[in-house]
Amino acid sequence: MSKTSEGLRLEAERDQKVAWKRWGPYLSERQWGTVREDYSQDGNAWDYFNHDQARSRAYRWGEDGLAGISDDGQKLCFALALWNGQDPILKERLFGLTNSEGNHGEDVKEYYFYLDSTPTHSYMKYLYKYPQRAYPYDQLVSTNRNRTRNDFEYELLDTGVFNDDRYFDVFVEYAKEAPENILVKITVFNRGPEPATLHVLPTLWFRNEWSWSGDVVRPNLKELSTEGGARAIVAWHPKIGDRILHCEGAEELLFTENETNNERLFHSPNRTPYVKDGINNYLVNGRREAVNPDKNGTKAAAHYRITVGAGQSQTLRLRLAEAAPATLPSTEKKQSVPFGSGFDATMQARQKEADEFYATVIPSSLTADATNVMRQALGGMLWTKQFYFYDVDRWLAEHGADPFKANGRTAPRNDHWHHMYNANIISMPDKWEYPWYAAWDLAFHIFALTLVDPDFGKEQLDLMLRGSYLHPNGQLPAYEWNFGDVNPPVHAWSTIFTYRLEKARGKGDLDWLERSFHKLLLNFTWWVNRKDRSGKNAFEGGFLGLDNIGVFDRSAPLPTGGHLEQADGTAWMALFCQNMLEIAVQLAMEKPAYVDMCAKFLKHFLWIAAALVHGGGDVGMWDEEDGFFYDVLRLPDGSAQRLKVRSLVGLLPLCAVTVFEGEVVGKYPELGEHLRRFLAARPELTTFIHDPVKVGCGGRRLTSVLNETKLRRVLAKMLDENEFLSAHGIRALSRYHAGHPYVFRADHQDYSVSYLPGESDTGMFGGNSNWRGPIWMPVNGLIIRALLQYYSYYGNDFTVECPTGSGRQMNLYQVAEELSRRLNNIFLKDKDGRRPVYGGTRKFQEDPQWRDYLSFFEYFHGDNGAGLGASHQTGWTGIIARGMHLFATTTAEQVLAIGKAAGVTEVAEKSRSAQAGAAAGGNTR
Repeated sequence: MSKTSEGLRLEAERDQKVAWKRWGPYLSERQWGTVREDYSQDGNAWDYFNHDQARSRAYRWGEDGLAGISDDGQKLCFALALWNGQDPILKERLFGLTNSEGNHGEDVKEYYFYLDSTPTHSYMKYLYKYPQRAYPYDQLVSTNRNRTRNDFEYELLDTGVFNDDRYFDVFVEYAKEAPENILVKITVFNRGPEPATLHVLPTLWFRNEWSWSGDVVRPNLKELSTEGGARAIVAWHPKIGDRILHCEGAEELLFTENETNNERLFHSPNRTPYVKDGINNYLVNGRREAVNPDKNGTKAAAHYRITVGAGQSQTLRLRLAEAAPATLPSTEKKQSVPFGSGFDATMQARQKEADEFYATVIPSSLTADATNVMRQALGGMLWTKQFYFYDVDRWLAEHGADPFKANGRTAPRNDHWHHMYNANIISMPDKWEYPWYAAWDLAFHIFALTLVDPDFGKEQLDLMLRGSYLHPNGQLPAYEWNFGDVNPPVHAWSTIFTYRLEKARGKGDLDWLERSFHKLLLNFTWWVNRKDRSGKNAFEGGFLGLDNIGVFDRSAPLPTGGHLEQADGTAWMALFCQNMLEIAVQLAMEKPAYVDMCAKFLKHFLWIAAALVHGGGDVGMWDEEDGFFYDVLRLPDGSAQRLKVRSLVGLLPLCAVTVFEGEVVGKYPELGEHLRRFLAARPELTTFIHDPVKVGCGGRRLTSVLNETKLRRVLAKMLDENEFLSAHGIRALSRYHAGHPYVFRADHQDYSVSYLPGESDTGMFGGNSNWRGPIWMPVNGLIIRALLQYYSYYGNDFTVECPTGSGRQMNLYQVAEELSRRLNNIFLKDKDGRRPVYGGTRKFQEDPQWRDYLSFFEYFHGDNGAGLGASHQTGWTGIIARGMHLFATTTAEQVLAIGKAAGVTEVAEKSRSAQAGAAAGGNTR
C-alpha cells in the first residue's frame, strides 16, 4: 500500500487497530421493501412496507437515508433531509418504483452520484440533484404502471421537473479530522434562473433497537447549550458513548422519536406523541406540536432555511465528534469553537490527500476522462458499503416459524437458514435496487475493491465462509430473497486472485488461504452432491444468476418434465476445480499434505471437462456441427436434445481455463508421474479436450475444456459482430437470434428466445434484468481473464480474426485488450463528446452540470451501449476500473514473461501513445 496519508491510515487501521473505518457510508438507500422488514403472510415485501410508510414507520433491521453515514454497528446515523417548499413530504430518502409499479421491475427515480471516497472514508463526496418544483411521485407511478414491458421507462427527466434547470445541486462532503471527528460540508447550488429557497435538515438519529427488545437501554439525543449561541446536539448511547453534532448557523433544532406513527398507519394509539415523521409533520404540515419542545428524543434535525440566488451557492458546516474535549485538535481548542479556520483547512487537506492516494492507484497514462471514470467507479464501490443486519433465527421466530417443529408454521422464505446471523459491513450490488448482498456479485466486487483496499476485499471473502453465513451443508448464501438459490461458484476464483495479489505486494497470507480452502471444500462437495443428478459430472444449478437467459425458467420444474444438463453449470464447476487446484498448489508448495489435493482437483477437472465436451454417441453439450455448447434437455422417456440458444451459457466453457507454471510438479516429481499414469490409463479423458500435459510458452501447462480446434470455433462466433461482439463488449445472447428466434414447443405451447438488446420483455425473475442480448460487465471480465490465460500458453503464434471476417489478425492478448477498450468506451466520451452509457438522454450528453457525472448501470444495451437496469450497480460494473488498470500496467511481453502473475503485478505503465497503438493493433491480411 502506498505511503500516502491515506495509505498510512489503512496501515494504522490494519496494524495498530486505529478505527479509521468505524464511520462510513454504511446506511442503506432503501430499507423499505426488503425481505428483512417483511412480516407479511405471503412474503410480499414490496407491499408490506412501502415508500409511503417509510417516513412514519420505524425499521426493524436497518436504516436508510440520503448521502448518509453511520458507525459500523449502525447505532447512530446521520443523513440529509431536504424540502423545497413544494413537495408533499420531506426528501429523507430516495424514491423509486416497486417491482409491480415499474414496467421493468423496481427502479430508483432520482439523480445522485458517488463522486469520491477514500478507503477509510477520510474524504467522501456525494451529489444529489433536487428539483425546485414538486417531486412528481404519483405521475411516475401511474405513468410507468400503465406502460408495457415493450415501452421505454418513464424517467424523472421525462416529467419536466428539471425544465429551465430549476433544481438544486446539493453536494455533501465528509472529512475525518480523526477517526471519531467528522467534518460535514453541504454546498447547495441553485442551477435555476431565479432565487430559490431550500430547507436543509441534517438529521441525526438512533436505529430503533428498544422497540423490539425489553432489555435494550434507550439512547438519547438532546440540545446542548454552547457558548456564543451555537447550536449542538449531544447524542448518548450505552454502546458507543457520547457524540456531539455541532451545527453552525442552524435556525433551530427539532427533536422527535424514531418510533412508528401507529395513528397514521394502523389507526391505533402511539406509544409517544413524538414519532418518526414528527419533523416532516412540523415543517411540511405546520404541526408545531409534532416535535418535542423539551428538545430531546431519538431523532433530531438542524433546520436551515436558505435562499440561494440564481447561479449562486451557499455552504453549511457541521461537525460530528466525540464529546470529550480532548478529541478536538489544538487549533480548535484555542478557539473554543468547532468551526474555526481549521475546519476548512482539514477539508481541503483530506481532499488533497484523496487526490494523492488515487494518483498511486490510477495509472498516469490514462486520459483525464478515463481517470475521471476510474475514480468515480472506485469511489462508487466504496460508497456502496452497507451495514447489513439479519438474524434469521430471530426473524423466523417473529414470523411464528420454528424449523424444528414438524407441523410448525412455515415462513415465506429462508426457513432452512436459521443458523444465519449477519451483522457486518458488506459491499452491496446497489444500495437502492439491491440493498442486500449477493454472493456471486460480491466475488466480482473484490477485483475492483482490491485496487484500493485489499484488506476489505479479503474480509468480504472471509465473511461469506463464516459459520454464520455458510450453510452447515456447505452452500453459500445467494441473496435474502432466497438464500437457498444457486449462484455460480466464483468464490474460489476471487480467493486465489486476492491471495496472488497480496503475495505480489509482499507476503501472501497462507493461513487465510488454507482456512478458505477448507470452507470452499465444503461448498465444492455441496455442488457435487446436490447438482450432479446422474453422477456423470454434468451439472445443473437452475438460473445461475443469468435470470431469463434460457428457453424456460431454469430454476422451476420444466414444462416437459425431466431435467437440464447445463453447459454453464458444468463450465462453472470446471473453473471451480481449476481454482481449487490453484489454491492446492499454493498450499502444497509449503505443506506437502496438500499434494494429494492437487491430484484430486486435476482429475476432477478432467472428468468434468470430458463430460462437458462429451465426445460419445449420446447427446452432449458440445455441438460439433455448430461449434458451440448448449444446454441439454433430458426427458423422462430417456431421450435428449440440445436447446440451441446461442448465449453466454455456451461461451462459459471457454472461460474454464487456467494456466499452470509447473512449480508443484517441479517440487514433487512423483505427482507428475502419477498424473501421467492416470492419463495413460484413460486416454478418452483428453481425446476431445486440451491435453494438460502438453507444454506451451514458458514451459507452462494449460487446463482447458477447449482444445485448439474447438477454441478457434468458439472464438469465431464470439468475435463475430453479427453474433456476440458489439461495439461495447460481448453480448449475453447472439444477435443471430434477432432474425432467427429459437422456438421450443412443449405441451401445445411455444417457448421462444429472441435477441433483445435492451430491457426484458418477460416477467421471469421479476423482469428487472435481461440476459437476452445486453452486455454484462462481470462475464466480460471473466472472458478477458480467459483470453489472457490462453495467451500466456499459446503466445503470439495463435492468432484469430477480430472481428471475425475483418481480415484483421490479432493474438489473444490483443483480443483481450480490444474487448477491454470496447467496454471502456461505454463510459468514455466519443469523438462527439457523447458517452454511450447515457444513450439519447440529452441532459446527460450535453449539459456541463450533468455530463461528467457517471452512473454505473447493471447492464448495457447490446447495440448502442446505453445503461440499463439498476442505475447504481457500481458493485460488479465497478470492475471496469480493474480492466482500465490492467491494460495500462501490463504488456503482452510481460504476460509471456511472467504468466498470470502479470494480472496482479504492476510491471509497467504504458504511454498513451502505446495504448492508442495497441487499440489499433492487429495485422491486416
